[in-house]
Amino acid sequence: MKSLRYLLPLAVFVVLVGFLAVGLKLDPRLVPSPLIGKPAPAFVLPRLDDAARTMRRDDLLGKAWVLNVWASWCGPCREEHPQVLALARGQYAPIVGLNYKDVRDDARNWLRQLGDPYTVSLSDTSGRTGIDYGVYGVPETFVIDKTGVIRFKHVGPLTATVVQTRIVPLLKELNG
Repeated sequence: MKSLRYLLPLAVFVVLVGFLAVGLKLDPRLVPSPLIGKPAPAFVLPRLDDAARTMRRDDLLGKAWVLNVWASWCGPCREEHPQVLALARGQYAPIVGLNYKDVRDDARNWLRQLGDPYTVSLSDTSGRTGIDYGVYGVPETFVIDKTGVIRFKHVGPLTATVVQTRIVPLLKELNG
């Protein structure tokens, strides 16, 4: 009985160390999303360039597309912007910007200064659409197939590696 008193805390400690070791090997950018493989949430949002015009998710059905969630106040969005511009130059798919919880004029000025890679940017000032997509920070990027199903999600700034090894091959597959 005395040895059990010492073995039980040791066993608990070993289990906790095991969980910690596994957790340290995980990539924090690979956040599992319950939406992968499910239809992208519907939306009707005003366009950033013209608030009188709106766009719906269903307007994008029939082609694969990329949804990039960004904001002018977001430092990492500025960091990833050259990668979004490069992806747009490749013309693999339309890139829709979801301007998240931002001031319209600030966002428009940001795009004028840094370049506008988006086929269209939509304004999500309330953040409701972002919440529907499971966004908890910006930037985040989604690849959505022709039927409107989310096929990929990347949390954090895009890198050249992610674009070239994950997004471009997936878009080629979806468009092929």
